[in-house]
Amino acid sequence: MRRIKNWLWGVLMALALCASLPPSPLHVVADDVSEPLGISMEALNEGLETPGILRVGMEANYAPFNWSQPNDENGAVPISNSKGEYANGYDVQMAKKLAELLGLKLEIVKLEWDGLPPALASGKVDAIIAGMSATPERKEQIDFTNNYYDSKMVLVVDKEGPYGHATSLKDFKNARVTAQLNTFHVDLVDQIPEVKKQTPMDSFPTMISALLADKVDAYVSEEPGAMAAVAANPRLEYILFDEGEGFDLTDVDTGIAVGLRKNSVLTEYFNQALEQIPEEQRQALMREMVDLNLRQEETSFWTDVKRLWDIYGNQFISGAKNTMLIALISTAVGAIIGLLVALVRALKINNKKHPLGSFFHRVVDFILVAYIEIFRGTPMMVQAMLIFYGMKLFFDIDMTSMTAAFLIVSINTGAYLAEVFRGGIQGVDEGQSEGAKAIGMTHTQTMIYVVLPQAIISILPTLGNEFVINIKDTSVLNVIAVTELFFVTRSAAGSTYMTFQAFFITSVIYFVLTFVTTRLLNFLEKRMTGSDSYEVYESEQEGA
Repeated sequence: MRRIKNWLWGVLMALALCASLPPSPLHVVADDVSEPLGISMEALNEGLETPGILRVGMEANYAPFNWSQPNDENGAVPISNSKGEYANGYDVQMAKKLAELLGLKLEIVKLEWDGLPPALASGKVDAIIAGMSATPERKEQIDFTNNYYDSKMVLVVDKEGPYGHATSLKDFKNARVTAQLNTFHVDLVDQIPEVKKQTPMDSFPTMISALLADKVDAYVSEEPGAMAAVAANPRLEYILFDEGEGFDLTDVDTGIAVGLRKNSVLTEYFNQALEQIPEEQRQALMREMVDLNLRQEETSFWTDVKRLWDIYGNQFISGAKNTMLIALISTAVGAIIGLLVALVRALKINNKKHPLGSFFHRVVDFILVAYIEIFRGTPMMVQAMLIFYGMKLFFDIDMTSMTAAFLIVSINTGAYLAEVFRGGIQGVDEGQSEGAKAIGMTHTQTMIYVVLPQAIISILPTLGNEFVINIKDTSVLNVIAVTELFFVTRSAAGSTYMTFQAFFITSVIYFVLTFVTTRLLNFLEKRMTGSDSYEVYESEQEGA
């Protein structure tokens, strides 16, 4: 006891000594920076959602600017909303330097491109560092820092195709050209003479797949992205135009900058930090990130599939687990919601005996019908965006992606199953209810012991079908960064540019999940419905 007391006394003295020391400075000096910025943490926290933490949003599937990988090699940073994934790339390394300069802890949040602006506005992230250009339209909603990288615009083509030797935009006459959706690249396509402008696509891996499949002849890209695409796929090359032969960028800012909330105090501080990073260091960093994407040799399709599985296999499995978990729990909860809604709507209240109760029942019934029609009449993807970002933006309710996923799929499923249960209840012969009442059963007893058992058995195939649909429909949740199977697939495809191989693996996994689930549901249905054949016994009476 004496030793323990002495040890505790020593600890208390040490704590008292630490408390008496002057506070440490609130800034951190990054590598290659000659002097600290000296910005107070209190000033920085005014622009942060969580004090001391800089949350940066990015796609993590646009090499060399950002990509995902299964480990922390080459300075990668853990992705906070996707366990087991790490982000790397030029944007990640710049974010690390900025966080170090400002004395902040860095968190990377992986989001879809279209989800970045609403995530910033709602406070899900504090900054967007994702190869984003400061277009006039974006400046209306987002504040931008000075550029942290300036790039040239190029066209990526199949070097074996008809435009492999093009040298100017005029050479792309009648070419089928596309660009990434929601970028200024789309407007640049119009500068090509007599171009056959194609529908913009959601990501660079999608455009690469379209190019290799001869669906398009070229796509617009920034030079670093084109360098990574060419490094990963020997069939591709990009056309870097001489001055006067390429795009007119007079009214376009081709640089990329950090996106911040409107009127954020962080804009000034980020600009101060960017001034401390020399241009030579930025260019060297980009070359280093491009080199990390070099593909050693051209291999066969199956070799690529094996390589992709070796690298991202654990993430595919993790995504499949999340997909099944969301589908299973949400279908069960949705079934409960649907059953309760159907039961409430099935109530019969005598207007003459209970006028007030009848009135309230009509009001509740109207609300339930509105719920059913709204959630059946709008896509789940739209519901996900509105609920996930809207709850934070308007009600300051910050849900995790998985929590939002369970909520969204559950209430969506409940809206569909409410009508399924109602149809099942109405399908039970009215004579069953009349017979139950004839022997003295109440309405509740009739529903529990007579009507519902028959109704549930009749709708079992529909319930199973809804479960299988939910397994596949969880893919739309990638818009709110739920790490389900489809979301993981896009990361693997965007990081390696092996799009077809990644989606081949995913298609096999989806098939296995749905095939096994269907067989289990069929087995369960047979057990619950009983045998198809029955043996009739007759009573034996003497003298009959």
